[in-house]
Amino acid sequence: MTVKLGFIGTGGIANHHIRSLAQIEGVSLTAFYDVDLGRAQKAASEHNDAKAYAKLNDMLDDNKLDGVYICVPPLAHGDAERQLIERAIPFLVEKPIGINRDTPAAISQAIKDKNLITSVGYHWRYSETAQIAKKLLAERTPGMALGYWMGGMPMVPWWRVMTGSGGQFVEQTTHIVDMLRFLCGEVNEVYAAYALQAMGKKVEGTDVPDVGTVTMKLANGMVATISNTCMMPVGHHVGLDIYTDEGVLEVRDTSLKVIETEGVQTHSNGIDLTIAEDEAFIHAIRTGDTSRIKSNYEDALRTHEITIAASESAVSGKPVLLGSY
Repeated sequence: MTVKLGFIGTGGIANHHIRSLAQIEGVSLTAFYDVDLGRAQKAASEHNDAKAYAKLNDMLDDNKLDGVYICVPPLAHGDAERQLIERAIPFLVEKPIGINRDTPAAISQAIKDKNLITSVGYHWRYSETAQIAKKLLAERTPGMALGYWMGGMPMVPWWRVMTGSGGQFVEQTTHIVDMLRFLCGEVNEVYAAYALQAMGKKVEGTDVPDVGTVTMKLANGMVATISNTCMMPVGHHVGLDIYTDEGVLEVRDTSLKVIETEGVQTHSNGIDLTIAEDEAFIHAIRTGDTSRIKSNYEDALRTHEITIAASESAVSGKPVLLGSY
């Protein structure tokens, strides 16, 4: 079965998936939509018989697509998902799934009503090292975790305004929040403190906080703190450190370091995470078997709600309680 795919958005993250899908047998990239028609045309020109579209509904009406990739900025979520749900077309959507609570929650309910196959781009979950860490934690008692995303600011205009990206914790550090959930369980309460220290002066129009710390209480009794900054000229530290009764697990996107009294073990990830993520989605389209998908829309909504709660806490100065799952 040849799987015919379309793309909504043809920017940087879309190109990662396009390169990955080119390595998967039996996949045809046939339709590309972007608000910048020229960019969609460029993407389409690189694939046999592919077509670019200036209107999303034209792309969806003109093609019988088996699946669609949604690769749009955070502020642009909503219409694309609704149109795909109406047509019962499976989709993979890149994180974050929005910049507020209401739109993703409504989309999630509509997906449930249609029983639609979905995947969300939390690719860290597909790493071999994440699977090792999950197995090790089943045999240990985790007590606390410290997470980090310390680096610079992406210079795309929508990223540096809250109404475009939702801020660093929502748009970027969500990967660390999701890895905390994946490895350690659900979060019940968050308390956040954010500030804009430098980037507001360096880049005109910036209103996203450039430093922030979020403290969390988990359902299993753990406590965790995840901090981020986008004010630095260099990348520094991205990952999650989990402290247990038997030592420390240092989780990164490509490696895992296990520190115990017996010594230190280092595990490396040997697979391309985007390919693994895309293969799981394509397999689900072909077979209906969604077991390989590590994060569907319903699950991703839980991660998203944590990041939105953190933003609310930073504004109010008060802790925010989350619903139990």
